[in-house]
Amino acid sequence: MISPYVRRLRLADELIRVRTAKKITHDQLAKMIKGHRPTISKLENGHIAPNLDDVFKILEALEVTGDEWELIVRIAREAAERGWWELKAKSMGERQALYANLEAGANRVREFQPAVAPGLLQSQEYAGARLKAGWTQGKDGVTIEGILDGRKGRQRMFNRPSGPLYEVILDEVFVRRASAPPEALARQFQLLAEKAAEQRISLLILPLDAVIPTFVVPTVTFSMYDYPEDPPVVAVENVGADYVATSPEEVSRYVDRYNLLRDACLTPNDSIELLITSADRLLTSPEKETT
Repeated sequence: MISPYVRRLRLADELIRVRTAKKITHDQLAKMIKGHRPTISKLENGHIAPNLDDVFKILEALEVTGDEWELIVRIAREAAERGWWELKAKSMGERQALYANLEAGANRVREFQPAVAPGLLQSQEYAGARLKAGWTQGKDGVTIEGILDGRKGRQRMFNRPSGPLYEVILDEVFVRRASAPPEALARQFQLLAEKAAEQRISLLILPLDAVIPTFVVPTVTFSMYDYPEDPPVVAVENVGADYVATSPEEVSRYVDRYNLLRDACLTPNDSIELLITSADRLLTSPEKETT
């Protein structure tokens, strides 16, 4: 499945392109299709799932035909699809539903994660322990079970045979600072080391003493998504609502920052070794022996 969110952005670009090529304003187009200007604006902003009848009317009014018509209609159909996450968005949370949407159809995902295990590689034990330890009632309908079920759905799609290439940079802070009870965290480290051995997964650790050119110190989690047909996007995690960067300039800045961090990371083998030794340390610590 192709990401409906990203397809809406692509549809928006196509509609803007054909309308401006004809030198027609929003108001003029609204009169031509006997529609509403706000609807056209929302379609061109990628803010709504398209109504195919509206798209057909717009293309007819703008005299779009042939291969161009077929391309835009295909994009519109895919933009109007409903993903599996939409039925579960209320219980799994809007944030996780957004990430599930962005992951759909991506052929490469790159991510920087400063403090916890990345969601696509989290064990149910680790995720459950974190949720239960810090759970506060969120929006109506969001539950621990729903969040865990949503994460399983995302991981199931990620692990499909045609799933994306995945590279994640973990700050060494994640390895040094407890983000879950010792046993759960140790097993999460072991799982990450195992996953890093898979062909399409790359895991790198950014050491605490890394010297990054221009002192680009990472501060937030961000994920970059590449698609076979659509422009890349970047999702930036914030305390409140997450932000999705779509302009080429914004995306390029995050790619440049990611590459600086990547160049300062440990090698893949050294990263895996650090995870394994950290897991052993947790499982044989004095605290563990006395429990």
